[in-house]
Amino acid sequence: MKVVNALGRRKSAVARVYLVAGKGNVTINGRELNDYFKEDSLRYIVNQPFAVTATEGQFDVKAILDGGGIKGQAEALRLGIARALCEVDKEAYRSALKAEGFLTRDAREVERKKPGQPGARRRFQFSKR
Repeated sequence: MKVVNALGRRKSAVARVYLVAGKGNVTINGRELNDYFKEDSLRYIVNQPFAVTATEGQFDVKAILDGGGIKGQAEALRLGIARALCEVDKEAYRSALKAEGFLTRDAREVERKKPGQPGARRRFQFSKR
């Protein structure tokens, strides 16, 4: 099997994912999954596409993560893995991944801060007198 690559994004995090047949090793920026994501919940998010498609331990993942926070990076990696699995076998995996919502890019972004105000929606306190 050739290397399949895909891109995943979430907020300002970008994940470039390279998927190849293997033993289930996940390498992120040259580090192991357990070393990069310390929390169990983040490792669970990353492994969700494999659990849904019943392909745990069948593919090796090499990912390059950039930008954003740790949670945004985990969700970007999940999207990248799901897209790469779709490229491997569209008929087998696409329907299961789509039903779980793993192929949808979460488009929510941080609203910009407006000039002359303390935040995006926040206004300075109004004083009548």
